[in-house]
Amino acid sequence: MALNGATWRTSTRSGSTDCVEVADNLPGVVAVRDSKDRQGPVLAFTPSTWRSFVDKVKRP
Repeated sequence: MALNGATWRTSTRSGSTDCVEVADNLPGVVAVRDSKDRQGPVLAFTPSTWRSFVDKVKRP
């Protein structure tokens, strides 16, 4: 999977310990990686799957 042009941002839930970065500026994919291992593996989700995950995590 080519992630050229990905704009990575730190999750707002990471607090002072960066641990998760998300790139959601690419067409058709949302990529997630460990900020402490930026050359390591990347998880890739469809935008709808990612949105569903985030919605469920936000629920009280």
